[in-house]
Amino acid sequence: MAKIGYARVSTIDQKLGRQTEILNKFEVDKIYFEKVSGGKTNRPEFNKMMNELSQGDIVVVAELTRLSRSTSQLIAVCEEFKKREVQLISLKENIDTTTPSGRLMFGMLAVLAQFEREIIVERTKEGLAIAKQKGVRMGRPPVNNDRMDLAVELWASGRYTVSEITRKTGVTKAPLYREINRRELTREVAL
Repeated sequence: MAKIGYARVSTIDQKLGRQTEILNKFEVDKIYFEKVSGGKTNRPEFNKMMNELSQGDIVVVAELTRLSRSTSQLIAVCEEFKKREVQLISLKENIDTTTPSGRLMFGMLAVLAQFEREIIVERTKEGLAIAKQKGVRMGRPPVNNDRMDLAVELWASGRYTVSEITRKTGVTKAPLYREINRRELTREVAL
């Protein structure tokens, strides 16, 4: 069992000194230092820490915002900790999942995060319904038939790459391939 510290600041210009001092006072065994935004999914030191964590380890942070920028991302990280049987201590918020009260506090955060996700989904559905009532067409606009015919014709000639065809016609790859497959199926059924 090891106590692992994680310290992060959002920009290169910011200093890690305050967090490092707090974590060292807590007598962590190792500290992972990162200078990258918490909203980024690719955080090399964070990923390295996650790969090296073992069952029973305790991750210590100066405050929860060091782990993530959003509640839902924080919950996902903590759920991963739980799966791996890794505990979390956040010094600023007094959250310690090694204790019953810390687990309770974290459970309350999880409920709030789930509520937040459900509200966002509800608002999105309402917004789509209102837009639909107003006659707003959803999704990508349909591809012009003349352009699609030209794109298929160029493809069938075998003289152009798909990239060249998309540049010449404005028809993107996925719709082009779907149309080619649809026409081939239609031809096979007709035979």
